[in-house]
Amino acid sequence: MALTFGAAAGATSGAKGAFVNLLSRRRDLGGLAVFLGRSGDLEARLAATAKEVRAAQKLRYRVFFEGGDAAPNAIGRLVRRDLCPFDRACDHLIVTDKGLARLGRPEVVGAYRLLRQEVAECRFGFYSAREFDLAPLLARWPGLRFLEVGRACVAESHRGRHVLDLLWRGLWLYARHHGLDALIGCASLPGADPTHHSTAVRALASGGDPRFRVSPLPERAAAMPDASGEPPIDPRALLRALPPLVKGYLRLGATFSPIPAVDRAFGSIDLFVAIPLSKVEPRYLEHFGLEAPRRRLAA
Repeated sequence: MALTFGAAAGATSGAKGAFVNLLSRRRDLGGLAVFLGRSGDLEARLAATAKEVRAAQKLRYRVFFEGGDAAPNAIGRLVRRDLCPFDRACDHLIVTDKGLARLGRPEVVGAYRLLRQEVAECRFGFYSAREFDLAPLLARWPGLRFLEVGRACVAESHRGRHVLDLLWRGLWLYARHHGLDALIGCASLPGADPTHHSTAVRALASGGDPRFRVSPLPERAAAMPDASGEPPIDPRALLRALPPLVKGYLRLGATFSPIPAVDRAFGSIDLFVAIPLSKVEPRYLEHFGLEAPRRRLAA
């Protein structure tokens, strides 16, 4: 009995050790340093191990599924993580709080998922292509390198400028390191009823560069109400009503597509957003201690 127990214990220990090694194995970050910025106890970094990616998935679960209208699948509900096959192809930008360390590890309080165009083309494509037809955009700008950003979230206890500022700083350093030209992705408005967002959608789509707009896939397109009789838009009221992330995109000069897609799994209306980095005003980059990127956009 003792020998049998010992063998089983050894096998269990070996399996556990292999699992721990898998979680702690370093991810390939493409030559970019892990550390990207700090503000007090908050630190922006790239997730360097599978364990840190799991921590980001746990934060996403708390924000999207426990605190929002998203509906998890059975496995996600069981492990209490936001599981997505695209996570394997993406880099993960996280913000940790040393003041909330658990077992010696800082708590993840902010996250962003990053997918470079060259990686997307070798793997699953862009995540936003599940909702929007990106082919015309990519054909229109063959000389640009796109970075898809998504799954952005901040812990409820840290909703404020500090975490968002660190996420934006890390995002810009990442884009500059990899020589990327424009950000793309889905900007979400809470609630899957498009009639509740008609004014915001109309306002957001009124500016920007039409060459960066795309159309939703027919099966995902939101049926928007006729806006011809709506009153003029109050810019201040619009800013107050927008989620902080969408508000940030607007201030950075984003182009929003006029017809959103319905994401019923996440209980949201999604607008396709594109931000050419060369068009971002220097004053916003100076706020993050960054320099403006080179200009490559053709007229």
